Amino acid sequence: MDLLALADFTLVARHGGFGKAGRAARRPKATLSRRVSELEAALDLRLFERGRRDLKLTEEGRALFERAGALLSELEETAAAIASGGGRVRGRLRISVPLLFGQVAMGRLAAEFVRQHPEVRLEVTTDDRTVDMIEEGYDLVIRVDPAADEALIGRPFLHDRLVVVAAPDLPRRTDETVPVVIRDGDAAEAWTLSTSSGPAAFKVSPIMRLSSMVMVRDAVRAGGGAARLPLSLVGRDIADGRLARWGDVAGSDIALWALYPSRRLLNARVAAFLEFLRQSFPTGVPEELAAYVEP
Repeated sequence: MDLLALADFTLVARHGGFGKAGRAARRPKATLSRRVSELEAALDLRLFERGRRDLKLTEEGRALFERAGALLSELEETAAAIASGGGRVRGRLRISVPLLFGQVAMGRLAAEFVRQHPEVRLEVTTDDRTVDMIEEGYDLVIRVDPAADEALIGRPFLHDRLVVVAAPDLPRRTDETVPVVIRDGDAAEAWTLSTSSGPAAFKVSPIMRLSSMVMVRDAVRAGGGAARLPLSLVGRDIADGRLARWGDVAGSDIALWALYPSRRLLNARVAAFLEFLRQSFPTGVPEELAAYVEP
């Protein structure tokens, strides 16, 4: 099999079209189309369904892309490691992170990581959906309590939980409906909390629905009502007295995981970033992230 043609096929599949792949690699679209056609002829398989405006992988094309993409990446990484002496952390590292973690922590983490490893070209995107690491070309993803996936392995590096907070002057009464600020899409009828004096239930009435937890926190800071928020996001506000902690939301413990494809060798860049996360959050408790977010 022609490995160069196979590499061209994975390039086109990753970018979703000959034109996009050609622009990304600065190669003629016609050349890529010809090379893919030659690969299809050699395999006697149709790898793409070609429409007027779009290009879609066939079932056989998808299977080839998932396996060939990983193998070609390993070959490239092995060659780069040999050329660089095997121990240097260099090259492109693509990471997908949840929106909130990206907003509050990833900018500083990215700067510190690149300062330690100046030959790395780091690319970070924020996305709360479940990305396809192989198809979309990610080396590592950070996700909250991910579902089991045989194709991925990883480790939790941070833990968090939801707490209810409000401005210190907001009355905390269980016999009246509490005005609350919630993230858009969350249900809100009654909240049951674990407090130092036992369980407490509150009837709640949403007066604001906001699209991000950072917006919800800012509204609560301004006295807009009570809210359920990650302890890591409001830990410093609680410690400094800007917000009062009413209690913990029962059963709301979560973990942030760093995941990577199990079919690939753990390259030096991913290994370095995993170690960097371990050093940045050695205990992994919510208060550690809170201190990192607002030093």
